[in-house]
Amino acid sequence: MISLTTLALFTVAALALVVIPGPNHLYIAARGLAQGRAAGVASALGVEVGTLVHIAAAATGLSMIVSRSATLFSIVKWVGVAYLVYLGIRALTGKDDAAAHAVRPQPLRKVFLEGVLVNVLNPKVALFFLAFLPQFVDTGAGSPALQIMVLGVTLMLLGLLSDMMYALAAGALGTRLAAKARALRYVSGIVYLGLGAVTAFAGRK
Repeated sequence: MISLTTLALFTVAALALVVIPGPNHLYIAARGLAQGRAAGVASALGVEVGTLVHIAAAATGLSMIVSRSATLFSIVKWVGVAYLVYLGIRALTGKDDAAAHAVRPQPLRKVFLEGVLVNVLNPKVALFFLAFLPQFVDTGAGSPALQIMVLGVTLMLLGLLSDMMYALAAGALGTRLAAKARALRYVSGIVYLGLGAVTAFAGRK
């Protein structure tokens, strides 16, 4: 099972990720601005239900890799490090994303389902889970699938807490995020690069 030290390190890294306003936060804030806090909360719940799908997929896929070859799993981990560094460089050098999205009022059930689909159908989220979660898996500490599930659910719960904060404060945060999109992009890039460096060190150990 995952050691307390590894879980604590993962929690710190995950907190660094969920604190940074990302596309999901901007979507949730935009929905809250367009339709009120209830819609913002519904979209946040939908997004994190979508996260569960990515967790299950990552746990299944990575478990198959581990069962086939420990060397192959190490390769996946190092590819993950490279991907995190790539995300950091792209955030620092790429164009600003739109800080808000035009959304039309919808029933809360549809808002929830839209949040699920927005996350499930985003291939970048799947790639991120495959890059990030394996860095904290110890192949000698029990079932990799169970470790992935524990790590993934921990990340999801922290993400849900962050999403709810954005949903409930959408009115104030939406305009501030739009005004500070460039600064937030630089912060995101630095955090991704830092995670890449930390996980690379963990990989050597």
